[in-house]
This record gives sequence, C-alpha cells and structure tokens, in this order.
Amino acid sequence: MLQNIRVVLVNTSHPGNIGGAARAMKNMGLSRLVLVDPQHFPSHEASARASGADDVLAGAKVVATLEEALVGCTLVVGTSARDRRIPWPMLDPRECGAKVVEDAGQGAEIALVFGREHSGLTNDELQRCHYHVHIPSNPDFSSLNLGAAVQVLAYEVRMAWLAIEGQPSKVEKVEVASVRSGELATMDEMELFYEHLEKTLVEIGFLDPEKPKHLMSRLRRLYGRSSVNRSEMSILRGILTETQKVARGEPHKRKDQ
Repeated sequence: MLQNIRVVLVNTSHPGNIGGAARAMKNMGLSRLVLVDPQHFPSHEASARASGADDVLAGAKVVATLEEALVGCTLVVGTSARDRRIPWPMLDPRECGAKVVEDAGQGAEIALVFGREHSGLTNDELQRCHYHVHIPSNPDFSSLNLGAAVQVLAYEVRMAWLAIEGQPSKVEKVEVASVRSGELATMDEMELFYEHLEKTLVEIGFLDPEKPKHLMSRLRRLYGRSSVNRSEMSILRGILTETQKVARGEPHKRKDQ
C-alpha cells in the first residue's frame, strides 16, 4: 500500500531539504521520491541531511516537469501554504492521510506534491492537483521547513495506515526490572501494606482510630484498582517507613541523598 505513494518535490533549491525530506519519508515508511527540476542534486549535503535514508535518495527519480512526475497518478494532493482564492477542495493533514491511505489501499497511485521553499506551488501547479492540503500552523509564524512539511503529512499517512492495518500506534512502556519486581503484589502482601498504611496514618494524625469512618475502605478500593506490582509495593512501604520515622522524630535518610 505505502509503495503506491510518491512524494514529489518541485524545484527544490537547497539540497539539504531534499535530504531532510528523504529522512522524514523513511521514518514513516515511504520510499518513493520524485524530484522535479531540483537546483542541486545529487549532493553531499543531501546525503548528510538524510541521516541514513540514502536508499531513498538513491532511488529518487529526477524529472524535468511536474507533468512527468505525476504520470500514472489517480490522486494528486498539493500542499498550499496560503489561501490563493482558488475554489479548490481542501483537506487538513489528517484528512489527507486518511484519503491517501484509502485510495492507495484500492491500488491507486498517489502523489503528495510539495512546492518551492520560498514560494510553494504556482497556481497552475495547484490546479493540477485533485486536492489542496494546508498545514494549520501558527498564523504569526506559519512558514514550515520543507522537510518538516513532508514529515507532518508522512506522519498522518502512517497513522492512517496503522489504523487500517490494525497495528498499534503506540508502544507500551516496559520497565527494565527483574521478573519478580514486575509481578503483581499478592493479596497477603497487600494486606500487610494496608496494615502498615493504617498504622502510619494514625501516627501522623490523619486517621482517628476511634472514628475511622470509611477512609481505609476507600484507600483499599483506590490501591485495588491500581494493580500495584512488587517493585511499586516496595516503594510504597519505604515511603510509609520513612514517614513513620519523621513522625516519631527518628533520623531518616532521603532516597535522593
């Protein structure tokens, strides 16, 4: 699916921006780069800015005109930095990602077209696009670097692709710890913790043992919902122990000392 999507850069003046775009593409799983009349390419600076995406640069197709770059495409989306008063279908980046992936999934050839660093795409070039996409940046500082613009749209394409493929868009954080510390605290360990917690709350005057009301029941529900593991239990018990020392006026040692 992603191989059906090409990124087209028109008349790029700075080779570093070509490298930055290649890096952004590879980050998001895109590989087809088409350069329309670049002013400086190939270039050592493009390779340096690509930071390992040299295969994208090596596979880049260089053509003379936008018409050549769009051969075979059935969906063309052009980036527009400002309202040119052209009554044209507009997409935001998220809508663009969804539309591109939907059409690519049906076998369509797609082009995401980016204009010149300082002037973008001409009106004539924009009229060759089926849709225009505008990145809603800060109106007081709206100019985006070319590589950054490619990154924004490539990211939205990847997010839409992950959703269609049923793949997770985030990686759960895994603590680097021993197997035992990652295990959930057992019920008997939780009961010892609740006893320790209640004694500590009494010592610091937070809990009146003569009028306990429902405080401990509520705390049990709170910690019961938290799925406390053994490593976390050790931390909680340590906090209670140090709190008791302070309450009793005993010397204690801070953990960050």
